[in-house]
Amino acid sequence: MSKEMLNALDALEAEKGVSKEIVIEALEAALVSAYKRHYGQAQNVVVEFEQKKGNIHVYAVKEVTEEVMDSQLEVSLKDALLINPAYEIGDSIRFEVTPKDFGRIAAQTAKQVILQRVREAERDIIYNEFSAYEKDIMQGIVERQDHRYIYVNLGKIEAVLSKQDQMPNEFYQPHDRIKVYVARVEKSSKGPQVFVSRSHPDLLRRLFEQEVPEVYDGIVEIISIAREAGDRSKISVRSTDTNIDPVGTCVGPKGQRVQAIVNELKGENMDIVEWNDDPAIYIANALNPAQVVDVIFDPENSKACTVVVPDYQLSLAIGKRGQNARLAAKLTGFKIDIKSESDMDAFYQQQAEKSEEVVESDVVDEVIDADMTADDYENVEFNETESVEETE
Repeated sequence: MSKEMLNALDALEAEKGVSKEIVIEALEAALVSAYKRHYGQAQNVVVEFEQKKGNIHVYAVKEVTEEVMDSQLEVSLKDALLINPAYEIGDSIRFEVTPKDFGRIAAQTAKQVILQRVREAERDIIYNEFSAYEKDIMQGIVERQDHRYIYVNLGKIEAVLSKQDQMPNEFYQPHDRIKVYVARVEKSSKGPQVFVSRSHPDLLRRLFEQEVPEVYDGIVEIISIAREAGDRSKISVRSTDTNIDPVGTCVGPKGQRVQAIVNELKGENMDIVEWNDDPAIYIANALNPAQVVDVIFDPENSKACTVVVPDYQLSLAIGKRGQNARLAAKLTGFKIDIKSESDMDAFYQQQAEKSEEVVESDVVDEVIDADMTADDYENVEFNETESVEETE
């Protein structure tokens, strides 16, 4: 191999990022493969590369034996001693078998192996590069789509956006610029494959980190996200600095920060609520914009509660198709049952009536258990009346 070839390897490393060592390894494998094809034997062949001069030497490694059974794999002790008197049975001796001209077939074989190694190296580089962006967001350009995926160009690779990862309120056209969440990066037989999403809840987290410096710095923390992509989302936040309002910080001056995120998500509504370590307050905040009168926890289920709201706020608390209550439940992790004040008053009234019926039933049971006659019962009533008159 000439110095010109070494210069070409340096250029290849600079242009495509493929290290020279990987290409040299591919060349060595190509020579072994070509030797096998040309001579029908390569299991004992070793290739060495001279980095300074650019020369490659092919050696056949033969074992020293008393009796030679295969001349391609073995050498007799007698012949070995002629080379070096120190050789013993079992030692290995290398004989240079570098072909002067591999011919057209050998050259083509070497070329194919080199190209394959270069492609593999490029795939590994791309995989390592994009695996670093996993769980992060990138900006891409919509290129095309088929019945399964929308293909998004991320620069060195084409990512796929599946139907379940698309937002139902969006229509993607070629050359559209969109921000996507890199859900996962996988290796496949065709190279690395990047799966991106527009509906993943963590897309919101990354967008807020971009738009709100306090979130990126960790001063304001995003505790939980409940999202119905393309329609509405709820985000709970808290501040590690008592002087900073977490909700106001995320909303921004005149709502500019949150509006930038809403615009990126094509009008998806955004509810930002303050997290609280008191579950009752947290649940009340999560049901924003509805007002909450009371939160009653189920003594038999620590993750279930009943929320009482004013009658005129019942529909607002539940939301369209139950969306507000559903998102609040996802955000807080509680099973939430919403009731109006009048419903709760009626429920308490029913409970009181049932209690009275139970008390009356207990009195009757006591009279029956005492085995009183009718006269005894009348005397009891008379004596009670008489005692009352005497008291008066």
